[in-house]
Parts: sequence; C-alpha cells; structure tokens
Amino acid sequence: MSDLTRRQLLKFGAAGAGATALTPLANPLGFDLRLAKKRQMSFRIAGAKEVHSLCPYCAVGCALIAYTRQGANGKTELLQIEGDPDSPVNEGRLCPKGATAMQLATSSRRVEKPLYRAPGSAKWEEKSWDFMLDKIAQNFKASRDNTFAAQDANGNIVNRTEGVAFAGGAAFSSEEGYLATKLMRTLGVVHVEQQARV
Repeated sequence: MSDLTRRQLLKFGAAGAGATALTPLANPLGFDLRLAKKRQMSFRIAGAKEVHSLCPYCAVGCALIAYTRQGANGKTELLQIEGDPDSPVNEGRLCPKGATAMQLATSSRRVEKPLYRAPGSAKWEEKSWDFMLDKIAQNFKASRDNTFAAQDANGNIVNRTEGVAFAGGAAFSSEEGYLATKLMRTLGVVHVEQQARV
C-alpha cells in the first residue's frame, strides 16, 4: 500500500464521518427512537424535593442543591447533592471537596458522638459534650501554664505561650475569624494559622 498523505487522511476521515452521520437518515422515518423509548429509566431523584444550601467546606459560598424525599419510615432521606447552576458564585461547579458533600450525611465512617481516648488506652470511648469541652479547657490551661513566657531572653515583655497552636477553619466568616484570633491572642497564643492558607 502506498503512503497516505495528510491531506488524503483528512479527506477519508471527513467522508467516513459524514457517511456515519447520514446513515440513520436513510431510514424513511428518520432516526429510530424505539430503542431509546425501550430504555426509559426511573430516575432516583424523580419527585424529590429541592432544598437549596451552601457548601460547608470553605468561605467561598458555593451554592448546593440537595434532593430529599420522605422515606417509608417517615424520615427525610437525602438522595443527592449537586452544584446549583443558578448561583453566580459557582455556576453549578464544585471543587473535589464540595462534590463529596453528600458523604457528610451518608458516610458509614461519620462520627456522630464525641470520642475520647484516655492516656495510655488503646480504645475510644463515647463521652458527652460537657465532658469533652471541660477536658479541652483543662488541657488548654495546663499547656498554657506550662509554657507561658512573660519575657524573652533579652528581657522584653512578650506574655506568650508557645505550647498551644490554633488553626482557624476555612468556613469561618470574617467576624468568626476576627473573634477567634482576638481570643487566641488574648490567651497569649502566637502560633495562629488559617486552614485556607495551608
């Protein structure tokens, strides 16, 4: 067989594509839709209620549409979450984290109660929120007391603690971030970071 030139290859390709596209039109009725009608499906979000929400992962504010339906047991069940195409912020698109937002509610690995592992223990125990908040406050105070420095090596007054670090959430509003930073600075924490920057 002789070598094919680029021009000949393009001609053959265009002719083949045209023939393929026109083949269904050879049918006197046009395109045959019988196969498509036979393949009708029941969509799982058919008849579902649309609930508009925002993605919880960062402060951008991407809009979501959640599809819910009343289950047989009377509980509302979540069927699907997707980006809202009418939103001027994300125009229906979602980042990888936002695209997995449904797992926040439906994942079998979701932790629904506070878990505590005592020092030296190999197992986690369910505890109340009151216990956990008290424990966090006690540990925070102990770390602050053990690492508080009123002066640095040169005698400058610093009033800081380097035994505690704080990372703010990217879903913080500006006001929440300001309040959290003020609180941490008041307690002498100097290692303050923001999740959106790391």
